[in-house]
Amino acid sequence: MQSPLSLSELNQLIRQTLDRNLSPSYWVVAEIGELRDSVKGHGYLELVEKSGNHLTAKIKANIWSYTFQGIRSRFMATTGQNISHGMKILALVNVQFHEIYGLSLTIKDIDPNYTVGERAQRKQEIIDRLTREGLIHLNKQYPLPLVPQRLAIISSSTAAGYGDFINQLDNNPSGYKVHYELYQATMQGNEASVSIINSIAAIEADLYYKNFDLLIIIRGGGATTDMDCFDDYDLAKAIANTTLPVITGIGHERDECIADLVANAKMKTPTAVAEFVLSGFRDFEEQLRENLKLIERTTGNFLQREDRMIRDKEHLLKNLFLYKLATAKEKLNSNGHQLNSLALQNIKMQNMALGNWENSLIRNVRLKLEHQKQYLQGLEKEVTRLSPYYYLERGYTRTESNGLPIHKAGVRQGDKITTFTLTQKITSTIEEITSHDQ
Repeated sequence: MQSPLSLSELNQLIRQTLDRNLSPSYWVVAEIGELRDSVKGHGYLELVEKSGNHLTAKIKANIWSYTFQGIRSRFMATTGQNISHGMKILALVNVQFHEIYGLSLTIKDIDPNYTVGERAQRKQEIIDRLTREGLIHLNKQYPLPLVPQRLAIISSSTAAGYGDFINQLDNNPSGYKVHYELYQATMQGNEASVSIINSIAAIEADLYYKNFDLLIIIRGGGATTDMDCFDDYDLAKAIANTTLPVITGIGHERDECIADLVANAKMKTPTAVAEFVLSGFRDFEEQLRENLKLIERTTGNFLQREDRMIRDKEHLLKNLFLYKLATAKEKLNSNGHQLNSLALQNIKMQNMALGNWENSLIRNVRLKLEHQKQYLQGLEKEVTRLSPYYYLERGYTRTESNGLPIHKAGVRQGDKITTFTLTQKITSTIEEITSHDQ
């Protein structure tokens, strides 16, 4: 029995053996399965070889920064495109073995004449075939439902993408209720395409009873080589021929697989699919709001039109009544003017008659007053003549005895008598009384 080696000793032996027996470099044909840029400018690749959809070889490779920049510039100048995954390349490589990091290739150069990898060429051939058969846009003929409430989901129950999708649906902040049913399928590897095709067939069989709105195919992200099943012709044909709109969310943002091309719509991730489904609810709700606003505006406009019509009719009736009132008022005014004219004419005639009566009355009164004046003047003269003062003014006197006229007092000699002149009162004593003839 040979002496045992430590792992580091074995790895050193492998390294020494490779260094002794391998040429310094080889031109290798391979497909770029993955390509990542580092912050320092290095390129990290995964080179693969396939037989059909089956992976037959895989190895890590790197291109150091300075070399990578030169290769990229020449490749872009020659092909008009950047180096990317899916391309088949002819690369000059050194085989490296590190005791810790294992076997890898260091790429020294890439022949830019190898522009399209076998994988991309095969993919293009499948796309061309689907196009000739009228399958590329076949599923897009189905209109997306306004509110997709019933979903048939093809995924793996253990896939992180499926869990993210369900969590997004169940915990949406708007509280929308979405009904879904999972049709379990293998989502990567050699059996994935057949498994997904079988799930599609199961959904089609259940469609009569379950009345799904959408068929959704989702999975989480993964390596580019894990996505080969979604470039399968039979899977693409099954998706194209399904009677439901198909939405894909395969979770590979850097490439578009054939399943995405034939689907009704594609999203980059499962959560994006969930958001897309929920957006249908939001759009429908928003449309309802818009319709409500439209109804409100239409109703408001209708009410405004009716209100204007009522106001117009009210204005018409008002004008009609105002016209009638104006006509009646005009007639009343005319009748009033006529009555006023007749009244004024009558008053004028009455005033003339009154004037005549007044003049006649004044003449009669004046004549009467003149007659009465003359009569009063005659009476005044008579009264004046009857007044004692009339005679006193003419020099006559009045004699009294004890307040009685002397002719009625029965005076005797020695009695005192009072004589009144116009301005004097004379008291005297009777000395003699004699008679005389009248």
